[in-house]
Amino acid sequence: MNFFTSPEPHIPAVRTRRDILRAAAHGFGALALQGLLAKEGYAAPPRVNPLAPREPHFPSKVKSVIFLFMVGGPGQMDTFDPKPALEKYAGQQLPDGIQSAPSQFTKGDEPILPSPWKFKQHGQSGMWVSELMPHLAECVDDICFVRSFTTDSVVHAPAMYQVHSGRILMGFPSMGAWVTYGLGSESDNLPSYVVMPQPEGTPEGGTPCWGAGFLPAVHQGTVFRSGPNPIMHLKPPAGVTPEQQRRTLDLLQKMNELDTHPLDSEMAARISAYELAFKMQSAAPEAVDFASETEATRRMYGLHQDRTREFGSRLLLSRRLVERGVRFIQVYSGGGPVSIQWDAHKDLKQNHEKMCGLTDQPIAALLKDLKARGLLDSTLVIWGSEFGRLPTSQSGNGRDHNRHGFTMWFAGGGVKGGQAIGQTDDFGLYTVGEGYTMRDFHATILRLLGLDQHKLWYLHNGRHEKLTDFGGKVIDQVLA
Repeated sequence: MNFFTSPEPHIPAVRTRRDILRAAAHGFGALALQGLLAKEGYAAPPRVNPLAPREPHFPSKVKSVIFLFMVGGPGQMDTFDPKPALEKYAGQQLPDGIQSAPSQFTKGDEPILPSPWKFKQHGQSGMWVSELMPHLAECVDDICFVRSFTTDSVVHAPAMYQVHSGRILMGFPSMGAWVTYGLGSESDNLPSYVVMPQPEGTPEGGTPCWGAGFLPAVHQGTVFRSGPNPIMHLKPPAGVTPEQQRRTLDLLQKMNELDTHPLDSEMAARISAYELAFKMQSAAPEAVDFASETEATRRMYGLHQDRTREFGSRLLLSRRLVERGVRFIQVYSGGGPVSIQWDAHKDLKQNHEKMCGLTDQPIAALLKDLKARGLLDSTLVIWGSEFGRLPTSQSGNGRDHNRHGFTMWFAGGGVKGGQAIGQTDDFGLYTVGEGYTMRDFHATILRLLGLDQHKLWYLHNGRHEKLTDFGGKVIDQVLA
């Protein structure tokens, strides 16, 4: 059975002789059952690693993904999509002929708010970047900006679900889960899918943003926290030695082998999870230990400064995890209190200067570090959010949500850097020309990883479910 044209194997729907005997087994029947199962060969299923590396559909250099998610929605006209018309029409309503865009908290008839920041061109490519991000501006020749993405909701959680899983409802597998389902993992002692939320709290969408949905649970994201013990409940109880744990796992394996169907993928996944947890007890603390990093590297990521230390540590850890074979890493900037999100309904200037100050230097350091180590070609870095902001004002000095046109960018493996694709109108409100949906976003990411969106599916409730649902359009201009 070809993995990429069919789902993972499941127990057959028909009842086997084993099932019937198990249901009817009483007294001597229970004793007879063990002998029958042994003769059938059911008592010794092979160990299956559901995260074993798999070949992609197409040749691809990309081995890992780092998804940088800016919780709350940065303003596209304040970061990567300059709009001089905002200054010209400052304080006025949108000109005739431009349809207003009611959002979550505004009606669309508010006055236009110009960006507080200036833009300059950078790099050999001459890409425009706001003065908010001077460090990232040094990396534009490696970045592909896509300025015409759209989502279907102006509410945080549904829009986040769409960016992460392709649907505005919770419960569908996240992008990271689909990627590990399709490609497995190149690490046998660390999770295939790592999630690093903002320490102050998770985004509005919560854990469904990195859930496995109807895919096997082994594909859900594993949350890493700061400190020497990044994974909760991983540290063994006091007084329990590794040798004792090894013997316990071996005993559990033998017991499972006595009563496990060869096609029971869920049991195989559970056994594999036990094994992985045992290996992670030594591998995870080593991965988060920066003792081997040079002082120059630490300073580059901003670990010497209070402002950038926390986010910089998470991005340095992301690079270390990529080096150790982790397939998909999801890092959040923002979460919990509104004061630590990009959600600038008021005090736009204060909000974006704070959030850019926390993230600009570390993100640039990640790109430069990956490139210097020869890892950028094999790592896809994505920067984005659930939507953008409106050109009109809220509370006099803030912006409401805009789902009609906003910017996300790609860098690294398979990406043609130094370009901007798509555009919004003169005010940054609506896409002009070709706009791109989240299905297109996901189709492009899968293609960069060497995966065919239509061959990566899972049978659920009688339907061949896919990340891109009925299909997205690969943004060919992104591809190198």
